[in-house]
Amino acid sequence: RVGALSHAPSIWIFTHDSIGLGEDGPTHQPISQLMGLRMIPNLTVIRPADADETVEAWRIAIENRHGPTALILTRQNLPQLTSIGATCTAAGSVQRGAYTVYEPQSASTPDVILIGTGSETQLALTAAVQLDSEGLAARAVSMPSWELFATQPCQYRDSVLPPTVDARVSVEAGTTIGWERYTTSDGIQIGIDEFGASAPGGEVMAHYGFTAANVLAKARELL
Repeated sequence: RVGALSHAPSIWIFTHDSIGLGEDGPTHQPISQLMGLRMIPNLTVIRPADADETVEAWRIAIENRHGPTALILTRQNLPQLTSIGATCTAAGSVQRGAYTVYEPQSASTPDVILIGTGSETQLALTAAVQLDSEGLAARAVSMPSWELFATQPCQYRDSVLPPTVDARVSVEAGTTIGWERYTTSDGIQIGIDEFGASAPGGEVMAHYGFTAANVLAKARELL
């Protein structure tokens, strides 16, 4: 907060970013901290989804001379998005805050938009690919930075999240407060608004609905 007040070009690196901590228990699970960081004026928060996005996030942090940058990194191993169906690469995209990582092949306009950040982006992407194979036009959006996305021209923001598409699902392993900004009141937010649990990370994530199957179910519910 002091760095943000002072416009200090510092870089903060936070790790162990979600309930995926599992065995460390709910005391160590940052349910609210991510959204709390987003609330600090002049702080750029970036939560990358894979190694490619992390490289871009580091470049953005180094080049940011107007204030601090917080990089939010996971403890879990993550697949490269390109290995599970991404049709757009991170290069040049992360700096825009959000971008279409998968465009449906079954239609020119998406029926539903699945938005993910960090380790949950893979779930949105996997679900979108599956829905598209079933003839349901699903777009997957990676949104590593709310702050960077907010600085983009309205035309770009509308191209990623078309105002005409109300069916939207956000997936982030943290509080859902604030996500209605992007899902609208007609969408669904997959998140966690209570303290987590103590169990292996994969079990905790599945218990709270952070699976591709649950994202699929919520998308179908909207459609």
